[in-house]
Amino acid sequence: MTLVAGVDSSTQSCKVVIRDAETGALVRQGRAAHPAGTEVDPEAWWRALREAIAAAGGLAGVSAMSIAGQQHGMVCLDAGGRVVRDALLWNDVRSAGAAGDLVRELGAAAWAERVGSVPVASLTVTKLRWLAEHEPANAARVAAVCLPHDWLTWRMRGAYGLAELTTDRSDASGTGYFDSTSGGYCGDLLRLAFGRDDVVLPRVLGPYEHTTSADGLALGAGAGDNAAAMLGVDAGSDVVVSVGTSGVLMARHHRRPADPTGTVAGFADATGGHLPLVCTLNAARVLDAAAAVLGVDLRRLSDLALSAPPGAQGLTFVPYLEGERTPNRPHATGALHGLTAGNTTPAMLARAAIEGMLCGLAAALEPLAAQGVPLGSVRLIGGAAVSPAVRQIAPSVFGLPVLVPAAAEYVADGMARQAARVLLGEPPAWHDAAPAPRVYESPPVAGLRERYAEAADHHLSR
Repeated sequence: MTLVAGVDSSTQSCKVVIRDAETGALVRQGRAAHPAGTEVDPEAWWRALREAIAAAGGLAGVSAMSIAGQQHGMVCLDAGGRVVRDALLWNDVRSAGAAGDLVRELGAAAWAERVGSVPVASLTVTKLRWLAEHEPANAARVAAVCLPHDWLTWRMRGAYGLAELTTDRSDASGTGYFDSTSGGYCGDLLRLAFGRDDVVLPRVLGPYEHTTSADGLALGAGAGDNAAAMLGVDAGSDVVVSVGTSGVLMARHHRRPADPTGTVAGFADATGGHLPLVCTLNAARVLDAAAAVLGVDLRRLSDLALSAPPGAQGLTFVPYLEGERTPNRPHATGALHGLTAGNTTPAMLARAAIEGMLCGLAAALEPLAAQGVPLGSVRLIGGAAVSPAVRQIAPSVFGLPVLVPAAAEYVADGMARQAARVLLGEPPAWHDAAPAPRVYESPPVAGLRERYAEAADHHLSR
C-alpha cells in the first residue's frame, strides 16, 4: 500500500490524515492543538505538526505529503531564517487602519483590478504596512515574508535558505501583492505597503509541482485552507459554505473577480482556476456565545432553536461579536433587535442566533452571483454544520437546497488528494464509501433576510 499524508494547519489546531494513494481509504489520523490568540510564534505550529504526525502513527510508508494552512498570516524572517516576531494571524484586526490607508492611497477599484481583492485587515499586505509603521526596528530586520503553510513546508524541507521558500497560487492570492492571473508578484504594491520590495518572497509552484522534504518525501505545493477544502469536499459547481471559526462562501470559477466593493475576494484555487470567496469573521462562535448566555450546550441550543417558530417572532440577532470582515467593520459589535415581552425566551434567542448567523452568510450569495457564480445548491461544511438546527434552518435562510456531506477533515483530505496527484501523476480515482450528501430543503422565511439587513444597517449606522 502506498500512502499519502494531508495536513491542515488551521487557526485552532493541526490535523493530519494518512490515506491510501490509490483508493483514498483513510488509514490513520492525528491532531494537536494550537495556542489561542491572534498572534502566534510559528514554532508552535511546528511543534503541533510533529505532535499530530506522531498521533497519526508517524510517516512510515508515506511517500508524499501536502500542507494547507490558514490564509493571510504574516510570517517574517530575518536574513538567517529566524522569525522576526510572532506571526499576525488572519483574524488580527490591528491593521484595520492600515487597510483603510492603502485603499485610499491606490483606490478600491485599482486594488480589485490588480490583485482581485480590496485590502481589509485580514490580508498580509495590510499587516506589513502596520509592521512598517508600528515596529520599524522589526520591519528593518525582515529579509523574507511568507505564509503559515509556506513556513511549515520550508521546515519540512530542512529550512536550508530563504531562496528555498515556496508557496502556491491559492495562498499567494490572499496576500494582496500577488496577481493570480499573471502568476507574478506585484513589487510596487509590496513597496507601497512596506516601503521596500527587496524582501524574498516564496517561489510560486504550479498546482501539481512538488519539492522534497529533508526525509525524502515528495512535498506538494500545498494550499490555503479554503482552496484545500474545495479539493477535499469535491463540490463540483456547488457553492460551499463553511461554518467554522470564520464563515466562508466560495465556488470554483473560470475567471478572477474584480469586485471594487471588496465583498468578493478574487482568490485562486488549488487547480489552476479561481475561487471567488466571501469571508465573515462571525460564524460558529455565534452559537458558542448564544449557548453560553443561555447556560446550555450546543445540542440543547439546537433543540431550543428548532422548538421556536421560523423568524423567532421578530427577534433579530446581529452577529458581529468580534468585529466583522464582510461588511468591513472591524470594530463592530453584536446586537439584539425587536425584543418584546412575547419573544424574550431561551427558544427565541436560540433561533434568532442561528438565523442571524446564517443571514450574515446568506448576504454573500448575491455578490457571488453578481460575479458570475451560478447559485444552484449549497454544500454545507464546517464544525457548526453538525448542528441539526443549522442544517434544517439553512435552506429557509439561503433559499436554496442545502447538501451536507459526511463529516470529514476536508482541508487535510484535500491535501491528501493533492499529494496523491503528485505521486500518481494524474487525478486519483478515489471512491470512498462515504454516503451521498444529505439534502435539506425548506421554503424561505418571508422577510427574514430583509429584516436582518435592516437591523444590521441600523446598528452599524449608529
